[in-house]
Amino acid sequence: MPDLTKLSKFLSLLLRHQADQFGLELDAQGFVAVDAVWKQVTKRYPGSFQYSDLLQVVDGDATGKKRFELVDGRIRALYGHSAVRAITYEPIEPPTLLYHGTSAHTLTAIRADGLQRQARQYVHLTTRFDRATQVGSRHGGQTIILTVRAADAYQSGVQFYHPETDHYLAEDIPAAFIDFPE
Repeated sequence: MPDLTKLSKFLSLLLRHQADQFGLELDAQGFVAVDAVWKQVTKRYPGSFQYSDLLQVVDGDATGKKRFELVDGRIRALYGHSAVRAITYEPIEPPTLLYHGTSAHTLTAIRADGLQRQARQYVHLTTRFDRATQVGSRHGGQTIILTVRAADAYQSGVQFYHPETDHYLAEDIPAAFIDFPE
């Protein structure tokens, strides 16, 4: 069985952080020819992966999380990159509520400043409570799930983007639109 996690991490290295070190030139939206990426995969891991493995990684992991997209023979990492300018999406009206998983030690800052993208290009939100819990648990400490009143934020001018099922992005969410647990 091929190690799809290893392949996913290598794709992230290629498409998010070190494209130039592998001779890849990402366009302004982070896309590059999938054939050029596949060439790097087979060079790094000869005989370890089939092209169908790459397609499986692009389709998403067991939790439904997609990290890459393939469009017209070009591939890119979703959500954010250190190697390219901000990835843009068409704004969309969000559902009424979205969730964001974090840890208890961030609550003071979020209460004061809202959800900030910080070093990322976007704040990540989800329609699924269980997905927010999974993401929040990665931060260490007590997991906290914040409820974002997305429709209200949208009506006040916050832009939302929807790159994949269950996943929404925004640049920043003011604290006034966040319901905190007691």
